[in-house]
Amino acid sequence: MHMADALISPAVGGTMLAVSAGLGAYSAHRIRASGDEKKVPLMGVMGAFVFAAQMINFSIPGTGSSGHIGGGILLAALLGPYAGFLTIASVLIVQALFFADGGLLALGCNVFNMGFLPCFVAYPLVYNVIAGRAPTRGRLIAGATAGSIVGLLLGALGVVLETTASGITELPFATFVLLMLPIHLAIGVAEGLATAAVVLFVWRARPEVVESAGAQRPIGPVPLRPLLVGLGVVALATAGMLSWFASTHPDGLEWSMFRTSGREKLEARQDGVHASAARVQKTTAVLPDYGFPQKEGVAGEAPATGPAGAEPWPAVSAGTSAAGIIGAAMTLLLVLLAGLALRLRARRQTPPQGDVGGKR
Repeated sequence: MHMADALISPAVGGTMLAVSAGLGAYSAHRIRASGDEKKVPLMGVMGAFVFAAQMINFSIPGTGSSGHIGGGILLAALLGPYAGFLTIASVLIVQALFFADGGLLALGCNVFNMGFLPCFVAYPLVYNVIAGRAPTRGRLIAGATAGSIVGLLLGALGVVLETTASGITELPFATFVLLMLPIHLAIGVAEGLATAAVVLFVWRARPEVVESAGAQRPIGPVPLRPLLVGLGVVALATAGMLSWFASTHPDGLEWSMFRTSGREKLEARQDGVHASAARVQKTTAVLPDYGFPQKEGVAGEAPATGPAGAEPWPAVSAGTSAAGIIGAAMTLLLVLLAGLALRLRARRQTPPQGDVGGKR
């Protein structure tokens, strides 16, 4: 559900970028105020895990479409809404800058749709109500599934509203929304089951993580190293090998666009802000489309319009493996650097104990 710049006007893109940046700043403030430094390594590893998991598109039977997890509900369930939002924002920033997955102009929209709506709207509205602060296995599964569905449907509706506000006439609101919501309902069910599996794994290994996220309190002195190592190994395996088994069908957004306009992708404007954003992204995207750069027109590229043709499966590729591992590592590093910055700022703002009450 990563939006491309062609779907967004500069006004909508700039507005949503400002909104998402403000949400990021507020989330950072809340995390810094909580003093929960123990959570930062878990944020980094979970960010790497979500990056890797998003590389695996799963087919939606009977539709010719595919989807991947959004990750917002999963991150909020294990980290809380504020840390979850910052983590998914880090994933989307790495994807847009270094892999050309989602446009730079549309980055604020993608962060809002895949971060704010799941973490701040769907998670407390659905997940907390069902799972509660004393979760059981059944309630966790129900909460993860319902939260994933609601979060993904809200994100899909956000895409339609932002596209309509941008004046993209090729995607009329009524037709587009009637295609986007049902296909993302199906994707949400699959994401919910995957989210439930991961949440249950963490809950069994360290129930304090899930309970602290639900109560929005610090994790406390809980040993996390075995959990971090386990999640890190799974993230590496997913990025390096399981990514070969991603579905070759178009994702839910591309599928809906094709059935609305006859094209999976729309052409972005070649001037102004769109052109500037495209030039920057072309410079920063060292592994575009999660593979080694290829010359234009090479055999095997997906067609620019229409449903994706038959492609090798599994797509064993050193480029895909490298992109997955590098991207997961970059996400981990970005989150850890953000956590370090928050920690240093918190320490600067905390006066030494000897200064409390002023000099005598």
